[in-house]
Amino acid sequence: MTKIKESTTASIKTTIPVIEPPGEEHELKMSLLDHLDELRIRLFRAALSLIIGVAIGIPMAGPLLKYLQEPYGDRFQALDPTNPVVSYFRVALLIGAIITIPLTTYQVLMFVLPGLLPREKRVLFMSLPAVTGLFLIGALFSWLVLIPPSLNFLANFQSDLFVAQWTADGYLGFITALIFWMGVAFETPLIFFVLSLLGLVRAKSLVKNWRIAIVGTAVAAAFITPTVDPVNLFLVMGPLLTLYVISIFLVGLGNRINRTEPV
Repeated sequence: MTKIKESTTASIKTTIPVIEPPGEEHELKMSLLDHLDELRIRLFRAALSLIIGVAIGIPMAGPLLKYLQEPYGDRFQALDPTNPVVSYFRVALLIGAIITIPLTTYQVLMFVLPGLLPREKRVLFMSLPAVTGLFLIGALFSWLVLIPPSLNFLANFQSDLFVAQWTADGYLGFITALIFWMGVAFETPLIFFVLSLLGLVRAKSLVKNWRIAIVGTAVAAAFITPTVDPVNLFLVMGPLLTLYVISIFLVGLGNRINRTEPV
């Protein structure tokens, strides 16, 4: 009788499934999926806002093209059937990016800096209008200060060997890239200031890493200028290094403000 009970108990034990609690690997997978889903939502919102901005910029691209045509001196030279359309929508894309850059910046920062406190979100919201203002200042600086000497250098470089006859795609590609990325670069002091208010960066670390900043500005300048000549490279590096110095002072101010606030 005892043997029958023991065998029955053993059979019952083998049929009961063992449910283990989720481990760290399961939680890591869920967390990664959550981050990817949030990234998808942020990218979708940014892309949707850009599409709306481009739709608004399409009727404005014609007048802006005429304004950008002034240094060119004549009607744009189109060597490809699609050049006029591509050039027109390139300018419309630039206008759309300028219009929607506060929303794009907000989506990027909300993904990079999740879980912000109400005070920190308020600081972020208050900085968004200045994002567009600084972008426009950088675009104007590029158009008025950087582009004239750059075009003059490129037009007169080895003039006894080359005749400067730029196509619409090449000219507008150079102009719009320089305007857009210099506008983005002019936002870096504000971004550093906001990060200092959030306690994420300190002025001492920026001063300590000045060598890395010089290398970084050289790489950024090489990326902004589609040419390989050192003249345009140094023309862009100068403003970028100046913006880095301004960022150090703004970060120091943000660190002081952050220390004086009540905990």
